[in-house]
Amino acid sequence: MKNVETERKFLVKREKWNALEKPPGISYIQGYLCIDDEKVVRVRVAGGQGYLTIKGRPETISRPEFEYPIPSGEAEEMLRLFAPSVVEKIRTRIPAGRHIWEVDVFSGANEGLVVAEIELENQDDRFEKPDWVGEEVTADKRYSNAWLSRHPFMEW
Repeated sequence: MKNVETERKFLVKREKWNALEKPPGISYIQGYLCIDDEKVVRVRVAGGQGYLTIKGRPETISRPEFEYPIPSGEAEEMLRLFAPSVVEKIRTRIPAGRHIWEVDVFSGANEGLVVAEIELENQDDRFEKPDWVGEEVTADKRYSNAWLSRHPFMEW
């Protein structure tokens, strides 16, 4: 299947991350129109562009994913009308080896959480792990954005 997301997720060592020289990040705000065991439907505004994304049930570290650009005004309206809560973050993309790490510094109700994700070609894809990357949390659902939208980090 071509529309498959294979990613791993890690906590970030804050002291090392904060000391790192990095490019500016992009502001993200996203909410979930549907969250159940089989799928999540997300609407997001990132860098002035709207997106509608449908993700299927995870199979290990991979799952079906379909993402479509939509007008940002419509995305903002969907968030206002249909998302009971939102996730806010600044995402910074950092190259390492032949991959790009996406580091999310959360704000709002998830203030204090910093998570790094890496998208892989397949489950066996090897990658370079920078020294600011800490404990792996791929299998811990609490670190999924869908979970964080309903169970904010500040309430843990």
